[in-house]
Amino acid sequence: MPEPPASPEPPAQPSLRRAGLGTADISFFVVSAAAPLTVMAGVAPVAILLGGIGAPAGYLLAGLTLAVFAVGFTTMSRHVRSAGAFYAFITRGLGKRVGIGAALLALIGYNGMEIGVYGLLGTTTADTARALTGLDVPWLPVALGGLLLIWYGGFRSIDFGAKLLGVLLVAETGILVLLAAGVLLKGGAHGLSLGSFAPGAVLVPGTAAVLAFAFAAFTGFESTVIYRREARDPDRTIPRATYIAVAFLGLFYAFIVWTVIQAFGAAEVITAATEDPGGLFFAAITTYVGPWAADLMHVFIVTSVLASLLAFHNAINRYALALAEEGILPAALARIHPRHGSPYLAGAAQTALGALIVLGFALAEADPYQQLLLWVNTPGMIALMALMLLAALAVPAYFRRVTHTEGRWRTVIAPVAAAVLLAVALFLVISKVDLFTMASTRVNTVLVALVPAVFLSGIGLAQRLKTRRPEIYDRFAAEPAPEAAAPALEGEEPCPLPTPSSPEPASAPSTPTAQKPAR
Repeated sequence: MPEPPASPEPPAQPSLRRAGLGTADISFFVVSAAAPLTVMAGVAPVAILLGGIGAPAGYLLAGLTLAVFAVGFTTMSRHVRSAGAFYAFITRGLGKRVGIGAALLALIGYNGMEIGVYGLLGTTTADTARALTGLDVPWLPVALGGLLLIWYGGFRSIDFGAKLLGVLLVAETGILVLLAAGVLLKGGAHGLSLGSFAPGAVLVPGTAAVLAFAFAAFTGFESTVIYRREARDPDRTIPRATYIAVAFLGLFYAFIVWTVIQAFGAAEVITAATEDPGGLFFAAITTYVGPWAADLMHVFIVTSVLASLLAFHNAINRYALALAEEGILPAALARIHPRHGSPYLAGAAQTALGALIVLGFALAEADPYQQLLLWVNTPGMIALMALMLLAALAVPAYFRRVTHTEGRWRTVIAPVAAAVLLAVALFLVISKVDLFTMASTRVNTVLVALVPAVFLSGIGLAQRLKTRRPEIYDRFAAEPAPEAAAPALEGEEPCPLPTPSSPEPASAPSTPTAQKPAR
């Protein structure tokens, strides 16, 4: 009797591109999110104005603080393989209620950091067009065009985005290196001096404000762990990319700010920053390299903003994908494009949200820089700093409950030190929030209060899920089941998944000493 034909296997579900990103690729994403050229040309002059010639040391101090944070953060990344990054770390250390609150903070943080920048895109493009052609370009069409361009970049495969960001990052850092080379070769205005790093220059009242600006300048570096599912050998790639990003940004920022101080001279740079902060870097590169370089800097500031937007857009899409898989966001946002391996519906939803906010500010006749950028960015920045603080606290709490072979430096000393330093940094940013927003006390109060309000609403959501949808609450931030291989995308060979060096069980441990259940 003939055997019945075997039923066909169901087609493999599309997935993110496995093992597609190396250390350099992830570094491009996170450094591009920080927008080095925009931070230097647009913000560093204000830091010099507030902190004097000691401003470069502020960037070094911020970099050292975040390097200490990265010790526990990257150690945790080897033990927690969930796609939820920040909120997964916080859940495993501080419990599910705090973790769900952190998940909502991540959404507002990354969306705030990205959507507000469309106002900056509009103003920088208008400034560039005016400087190069004398034409007045309205900001709104530029912002809407940018939304479509960034949507397309996120729609394409992640390696396409990495290559594009690599080119844009080389351009924006290259023009700053050109400026520095010109200043160093000519010996600055009065010879080169290391006076910026002397205690008398650093220990001044304005350093607190410089530190607030400096911490804001690193925003985005922590997003390395978001790309775990797409990284080659993530247990090595993610820590390397994190340390590279922190080290590069800290040293590069300090070096470039010091260079600009040498370009004008210690006495004259404050006057120049007071008279024309937005033109400080352009004046320096015109003097030491040439007017053509100033024109290039105008163009590269626009591409720097675009690179930052694309980097944040990709990070937001992956958070939305993870939360849709958790059941917190609509399931449709978890769909992956069968060809590009991108969370394309999450990207479309994020673009639509950005368009609504941009159009809302435009209809209200708000200023694209002082209101759209600063008012939307500021709560996003505070939310991400609060997430880092919670993540630092989660590290020792997690390792206290699990068996591991990590040393005390990685699991206790560095995370606790980072938590203290980040708490100080968060206090500095909130206390100097008027410098970031240029708004009234009432507006600043609302912007700052938005962050704890979102966090508390997340805790309320957690309680509601626990009572009404316990299956979602119970599996929140659970470890993924190990897979033999990732599904191949169209035209690709299947790629085996890397084996984690310290896998954690997806379900509750079998021995009571291994780990206490999350709250």
